[in-house]
Amino acid sequence: MDAVNFNSQLGRDQFMELLVTQLRNQDPLEPVNQQDFLGQLAQFSSLQGIEQLNSNFAESLKFQQLSQGGSLVGSRVEYTNAQGEPRTGLVDSARVLNGELRFQVGDDTVRLADLTGVIRST
Repeated sequence: MDAVNFNSQLGRDQFMELLVTQLRNQDPLEPVNQQDFLGQLAQFSSLQGIEQLNSNFAESLKFQQLSQGGSLVGSRVEYTNAQGEPRTGLVDSARVLNGELRFQVGDDTVRLADLTGVIRST
């Protein structure tokens, strides 16, 4: 299970609901032993740490993409448009949309994967 999907599969709120439900429904004559309970608390702490790492990683990745994309603003690029036609144009802007770096080249929004070349003016 990768770290990005971990958060969506079992979040902090769901974990706490599960823990509270377990405590409510445990047999009072045989409660959860202290080691198991501490283990669950340690898992919760790990979950919080993973969520924070995911958040930090996502922000770092976004910053890296914007930095790389920003270096192409003002450059002439070669790309394939949405219809599969080869084109060239000047990069007007770069942005991250839905986790993917995209460039505005004239009227076209171009994905990084669709760039085929960069032509630097001297």
